[in-house]
Amino acid sequence: MASETAVNAQITDAVPTAVNSQITDATAVNPQITDAVSQSNAKVLGDAPSLAMASLYQTMAHATGLMMQNAVTAQQQLNVVAQAATTQGVSLLYTVDTASGRGKK
Repeated sequence: MASETAVNAQITDAVPTAVNSQITDATAVNPQITDAVSQSNAKVLGDAPSLAMASLYQTMAHATGLMMQNAVTAQQQLNVVAQAATTQGVSLLYTVDTASGRGKK
């Protein structure tokens, strides 16, 4: 590390001071830029809670919609099963022999 520091010092000494001052000035950041970045960061951080809640509401609405769609599908399937059971029951009633003998031949 000591040798690196010595090399850096030699390089710095070899560069004219006018160039050194330009490099220093070039790395300084304009206060207007830092203010704009700070304001942008503050806006992002300020909007984060409301955006998170909006995302939560959208997700809950979607989940509720899927839940209702699944409930309707299940209800339709149960109605088909009930209709099939009723049809089988009526068919069974028509095939049962009665006391009068008019049943299945």
